[in-house]
Amino acid sequence: MRRMDLNCDVGELPEAVADGTQEAILRQVTSANIACGGHAGDAQMMRATIEQALRCGVAIGAHPGYEDRANFGRIALALSGEELAASVHRQVVALAEIAEQCGAHIGQVKAHGALYNQAARDRAVARAIAEGVARWRKDMVLVGLAGSVMLEEFRAAGFAVAAEGFADRKYEADGSLRARKFPGALLHEPAEAATQAVRMAKEGSVVAATGAVIPLKVETICIHGDTPGAAQIAAAVRRTLEDSGIIVQALGG
Repeated sequence: MRRMDLNCDVGELPEAVADGTQEAILRQVTSANIACGGHAGDAQMMRATIEQALRCGVAIGAHPGYEDRANFGRIALALSGEELAASVHRQVVALAEIAEQCGAHIGQVKAHGALYNQAARDRAVARAIAEGVARWRKDMVLVGLAGSVMLEEFRAAGFAVAAEGFADRKYEADGSLRARKFPGALLHEPAEAATQAVRMAKEGSVVAATGAVIPLKVETICIHGDTPGAAQIAAAVRRTLEDSGIIVQALGG
């Protein structure tokens, strides 16, 4: 029977941590990618998010991004490979130290925002991410965009990888994510996101913004924690996947 990890990027919005929205999302997913203080988050938020993930029985991952909080890590910075590697290493270690204090284990790493999108098409950026993680440890799963060069570079660096699709984002015909500046880049309707997730999980394809059907074999499906209505989207995606016969469980579960 087909199995699928359902992940969410979390630890980014203080209000979501405080008002219960984030924990509601975590009850629906199987993996949490926690912001490490680069694009968002701080020690207090990391600890609170790890504790919520533990209560919900959710696998924990690190979510490093460009250290540019003003732009939420969504604008690419002109950094050398060494600077990128050092930044990624600094962030994953920050989360790992707090995770250890909480008795939690980090099993995966997924880049955020502009860093993720750059790595999907720029091998040098992908190699820098892998190098940054490797300076900490190599027994990690590196998560990357399905069909992209970042997965090739992560494998070449000796990491296990997981190909990722997005329930709440529209795709371009080349398999890249539609830039947020364009209309329709985000899928706000829970039913629409759930339909896209099921198609990825069962058929290994997605309908692009152009209407073209493109192959997209994934092992994990993401819901962004900062998407409006993320808790409702997560619940709809989880329910629809399971109703379609998909076993929803964490990577390696």
